[in-house]
Amino acid sequence: MGINSESDMAANLQIGPTDRGMVRIYVEGEGIDLPLDFDPDEAEEIAEELVAAAEAAREIGRDKTGKGKPGKRS
Repeated sequence: MGINSESDMAANLQIGPTDRGMVRIYVEGEGIDLPLDFDPDEAEEIAEELVAAAEAAREIGRDKTGKGKPGKRS
């Protein structure tokens, strides 16, 4: 399964600090129980990547609908 493959799978996502000073991303779903721990610097890098991906997805959506101007939210 790749980044562009659709799936009917549902999962819960939780994000928060651990008692050991790490940031945990916890994914839970049918047959999935996946705790992922990151140090704070890694977590900030992941957050930056999420923001960049959201901005890129927003631009792709605008290109497909023809609505909005690049770089501005509509």
